[in-house]
Amino acid sequence: MTIKDLEPKVVFENFYGITRQPRPSKHEEKIRAYLLDWASAHGVEAFADETGNVIMRSPATPGYENLKGVILQGHMDMVPQKNADVCHNFETDPIETWVDGDWLKAKGTTLGADNGLGVAMALSILESKDIKHGPLELLVTYDEETGMTGAGALKSGVLNGDILINLDSESEGELYVGCAGGLDATAKASYVGKPEPEGHKCYSLAVKGFKGGHSGMDIILCRANANKIAARVLFELITKADVKLIDMEGGTLRNAIPRECFATVYVPDDRTGLAEKIVKEVYEEVKAEYSVTDPDCIFVFEPYRPAEGETCSADDCKYVEEGDALRFIRAIMACPDGVERMSDQMPGMVETSNNMAMVRIAGGEFFVCSLLRSSVDTAKRQLALKMESVFSLAGAETVFSGGYSGWAPNASSPILHTMKKVYSDMFGKEPAVMAIHAGLECGILGGTYPNWDMVSCGPTLMSPHSPDERAYIPSVQKVWDFLKAVLLAIPEK
Repeated sequence: MTIKDLEPKVVFENFYGITRQPRPSKHEEKIRAYLLDWASAHGVEAFADETGNVIMRSPATPGYENLKGVILQGHMDMVPQKNADVCHNFETDPIETWVDGDWLKAKGTTLGADNGLGVAMALSILESKDIKHGPLELLVTYDEETGMTGAGALKSGVLNGDILINLDSESEGELYVGCAGGLDATAKASYVGKPEPEGHKCYSLAVKGFKGGHSGMDIILCRANANKIAARVLFELITKADVKLIDMEGGTLRNAIPRECFATVYVPDDRTGLAEKIVKEVYEEVKAEYSVTDPDCIFVFEPYRPAEGETCSADDCKYVEEGDALRFIRAIMACPDGVERMSDQMPGMVETSNNMAMVRIAGGEFFVCSLLRSSVDTAKRQLALKMESVFSLAGAETVFSGGYSGWAPNASSPILHTMKKVYSDMFGKEPAVMAIHAGLECGILGGTYPNWDMVSCGPTLMSPHSPDERAYIPSVQKVWDFLKAVLLAIPEK
C-alpha cells in the first residue's frame, strides 16, 4: 500500500502533490508556484499577496450565500530534519513516504504533514463540487516554522471572512482555542584559538540517537537535549582528563529539540584510556536516566578520521583555551532548557519552556540559539532575563528577536460552540477544548483581524519536527468528515 491508496483519497492525493514540492522554511518558491498552478488547474480564484502568502477564494454553494464567511488556514513550509545517514536535500528533493500499518511516515526525514495535511484538506474542500459551504477562503502562509513571517506580514482588508479555522493542530478530537507566544534568543561570544599542542591525539565525539521532536508539543516529554548531553561529557573530559576542545556543533533548528551533537577534541597521549573510560561512564549514566524517553541514544568516541577529500587548515586545528572552554561549556550546562513552569490555568499544559536548540563553538566564535515559549508574556520576559544572566556570566552577549504574543482563549467563541456540537453529534462524545504550548498563527492573525472568531483543529501527528514524524491515517478521515460537517453548520450572517 502507498499514499495513493489511502482514504480519503482526494485528501491524500493533494497531500502527495504537496510532498513532491521542496518547501523548507524560507525556500517556499516551488510550493507557492505549485499552489497557484493547482488553483488554475481546478478553476479556483487564487493569488499571492505582496509578501508571499497564497490566498484562494471559492464562492458559496447556491443557497448558502447567507452563511458567515470562513477562512481555512495553514502554512506552506515544513521543518527540514533528517537522520544523519540519509542523503536528502530539502531544497531540491521530494519527500518519500511509506505506509506502516495505520501510520504514514517518511523515509528518514520529516514527513511535512505539519502542515501539508491541513493544506491538503483545504484544497480538497475547494476542489469539491459536492461539499456545501458558504463563502470560503483559504490562507496559506509562508515561513511559519522559523518566524511566522507570513502571518505577521498579512495586510488587513485582504480577507473577507468572519471565522478562521486553523488546520495546524495535531491531535484529532481536540479543539484548540489558545497557544503560547515565542521569543528567539541568540547568545554570542568570541575567543582566540590556541595552536595544536604536542603530545596529543585528535578524537571525535558524537552524541546521537535521541528522539528530538517539536520544541513546543514534545517539550513536556522530557526528552534529552543532545547539546546538553554533549556538554556534560565535555565537562568531564576537560576537568578530569585535561582534554582540549577544538569545536562543538549540535542542533539545526530553533523549533526542533536537538537530536545530535558533535565535537572534536585533543586528548593527551597518556590519557586516552582515561578519556575513553569517562565517555563510557557518562554514557551509562545517560542511558539509565533516559531509558524511557531516549532508549536508543549512542555515544561514539574514536580517533578523528577526516572525511574523503577533507583538508584541515591551521585554524581548523586550533583549540579553545581551557578557561574559555569551561565558561562556554558551563553556560550550556546552566542554560534553562525544557519545561520551566506548568500552567495554573490549564492543568497538564506547559506554561513556559525553552529549547536550547543550536550550539556552535568553532573558529573563534561561540553561539547558542534558543526558542523561548510561554502563554504568559511576563513569564517569557523573566525566562529571557534568566538566560541573559547565565550567558552574561560566561562573557557572552544575548540578543532577543522575533517575539510574538500568544493567543488568548475565548471560552464564549460561537464557532467553538458550533464545532463542539457538530463533533458531539457525529462521534457521540465531547471534543477536548485545549490550549497548545506551541506557536499557532492565530494569535498573530487575530491582531490584524480582531473580528475573527478562531478555532484550530487537525489530524493526529506524532513527533513533528523530527524524522520520526508520522500521521495517524484513520484520524485524517475523521477530521475530513468533521470539517465538511462544520462548514455546513456555519451560522448565518
